[in-house]
Formats: sequence, C-alpha cells, structure tokens
Amino acid sequence: MPKKGTKSKKVVDDVGNEQENKLPDYLELQRTRVVCNADAPIHTLGFQYSGAFAAMGVDNSVSAEKFCNNFKIEINHLTEDDIEFDMIGVDASIANAFRRILIAEVPTMAIEKVFMADNTSVIADEVLSHRLGLIPLDADPRLFDYISANDVPSERNTIVYKLHVSCPKGSQRITVKSCELEWLPEGSQLSMASPAQSGDKQKTFTSFSKSQKEILEKPLGVKLKDITIARLGPGQAIELEAHAVKGVGKDHAKWSPVATAWYRMLPEVVILEEIKGDNAEELVKKCPVNVFDIEDLGNGGKRAVVAKPRACTLCRECVIGDNGQKIELRRVRDHFIFTIESTGALPPEVLFTEAVKILEEKCEKVISELS
Repeated sequence: MPKKGTKSKKVVDDVGNEQENKLPDYLELQRTRVVCNADAPIHTLGFQYSGAFAAMGVDNSVSAEKFCNNFKIEINHLTEDDIEFDMIGVDASIANAFRRILIAEVPTMAIEKVFMADNTSVIADEVLSHRLGLIPLDADPRLFDYISANDVPSERNTIVYKLHVSCPKGSQRITVKSCELEWLPEGSQLSMASPAQSGDKQKTFTSFSKSQKEILEKPLGVKLKDITIARLGPGQAIELEAHAVKGVGKDHAKWSPVATAWYRMLPEVVILEEIKGDNAEELVKKCPVNVFDIEDLGNGGKRAVVAKPRACTLCRECVIGDNGQKIELRRVRDHFIFTIESTGALPPEVLFTEAVKILEEKCEKVISELS
C-alpha cells in the first residue's frame, strides 16, 4: 500500500515537468513570430535545429504526428475564379512549394500549333499565334494525355479549334473575339497535301479515331468569350486552325493554370501600452487600411483598439512616431493566408488539390530513390 501523500507528490512532480518543458515568453515569441520593427524585421530565421531547446527539455523536432495534430486549412473566401484560405501549422518552405507547383507544374491545355490558311490582317502570323496561345481554354486537362514529339495528334492528346473571320469590303472595321474560335470535335479539317488519286482519303494534321463528343461529357470552348484577338478592316480576313495540347507552366507561361498564387504570414498587431485621447485618434487616421478603431470609455474617454489585424499590410506607419514604442507588429511564422486566382481551366479549389497530389508524388519519388 503506498504511503500517504505519494499521489500528491507525483502530481506536483508532473506539474513541475510541464513548467520546465515550457519555453520562456521571449523565446516562444522568437520561435513562433517574426517581429516587424520600424527599421527592419527581426527573428526572421527562427530555430530550425531540433535540439535548440534540449537543455530546457523542449523538443523542437519535426514529426509526422506533430504535423497531423497542428495542420489545418480554413477556407475564408471561395468563388468560381479565386480562393483565399488559411494554411496553419506548416513551414514557409511547404507553403512556397505549393505556390511554385501551382504556377509551374499543374498542367492545363493551351494552343501550341497554329496552321495559317489566310491572314491579311495587320497582325503578323507569329504575333497572332502568340495571342491565341494565351487564351484560357475551357477544357479539363485531366481528361487528356501529354503528347511527345513522336506522337500522332489524336482525340486523346489534341484539341482542334477553327477561326475563320472576314470583314466585307465597304463595311466598318470589326473586332475578332475569342468567342469566334470554333471547336472541331472530329479533328483537323485542313489537308496536309492533295490526294494522289481522286478516291484517296484526304490526309489532315490529326488522326482522330472517334469524335471527341463521344469521350467528353461537355463541349469544349474558351473560358472567356470577349478577349480581343484582332481588328479587321474592309477586305481583310483570318482563316486558321489551332491545335491545343497538354503542358505545364515551367515550359511556357501559357500553360500556367493561375493568374497568380501567393501567400503572406498572418499579421498580429499588439498594443503594448494603452493609447488614449488625441493620440488614439491620430493612430486611427494614420493607418491606411483601418486596422485600428476607437473604443469609447465613457465620460469622454477613448482609446485605440485593434479592430482588423488581418488587413495589416505592414506599411509600418503605426510604429513610426511617438506611438511607435507602444505598438508591436508581428507575423505568425506557421500561419499563412494563401490566395489562388485561377485562369479558368480548373476551379481554384481543384487546382490546390492537384498541387497536393503533385507534391505527394515528388515525396514518394524521393523516398523510393533513397530506399
């Protein structure tokens, strides 16, 4: 039978260990925050070494268990074209990996080859071809295969569009829009050469075994219908065939699925010492994004409070001047506000899941090479 008082002693010992394993406030601030002073930020490097706090009994190592317990994603804003979400519990290297993959490695469909039949407009053939390549296509790249230099264009790796517009003589100038691009589900209609004999089949630039209408659930087209391609004067015409293939942004920007993908660390605005009266009003007016507000204390008293810390752009106006020592601007080191703007090929939330899959494939490849 245990002696009287043993249980309480064990509880006291456990509490003591918990207190010993907690970092002092100033070290915890350096580990988890970047402090932005008026002249320059400090604590930017952090503590990467797993044994940095071993003498204090604090484990600073990275493990899968810690990641699973701490990692969270909270969606703040989602539309057809863009998404904003909070990525919590990851290092900046992981957030940056997603950003780079979204820009350069998530595939899309884009026009790669343009066959000119007629172009009497003022735009040169190569300039017109470049403009066509940058038009976002309404085509799911997951339904198509990559095409190599030795592959024959087929219904599985190529999308064919046709553009045939002319401006009649004596009429006003017309604007050629992206909506004029017509999808050809049967493949190319331009012949490579005249048939050797009258009964021979006409050879085109693609070899479709079946119509793309049979393998796709919805018709293909362009995402935005009002993109200006060219302006035609009286008597001018454009006739061409455009072939779109699957590619990635690191080969050419036209295959990048995002208009932009970026992140910023979560801002933290801390008032260290109360700011009252006229100083509070001056502080509120100084902030260009209205981070601060006035709180009424009664009897004519008022003080400044932090109302919208997420809106802080780190302009540092609030830490310059007389009130600079009373305010501290911080960034949370493992909390990122991530924004994705899609060009339209895929919804923004799908783009992020595709980026996660690509990063997972990269990790699996590294593990297999090491083993």
